[in-house]
Amino acid sequence: MVAQQSTEKIQKGRYRHYKGGEYFVIDQATHSETGERFVVYRALYGDQGLWIRPYTMFFETVVINGQAVPRFAWLGDETSDSSTTLGRLDQ
Repeated sequence: MVAQQSTEKIQKGRYRHYKGGEYFVIDQATHSETGERFVVYRALYGDQGLWIRPYTMFFETVVINGQAVPRFAWLGDETSDSSTTLGRLDQ
């Protein structure tokens, strides 16, 4: 049975992972069999790999040194990003 989808849209743009890496959220996707929501994002470093992560995990809080922090922190939207970064997203 496919899970019911939320109508909440993901905020596209640049995010920082709690370990320091920066990523660009491209969109969200839905698993064809389970209906689970995923975040589709690209690393802004190294080989600029394309990744997916369950929506709930992407936006969960993690505890680091006794302090709760977001797994990914919002940095800015597409318009605040450089044109070189945006150009890499569709390669």
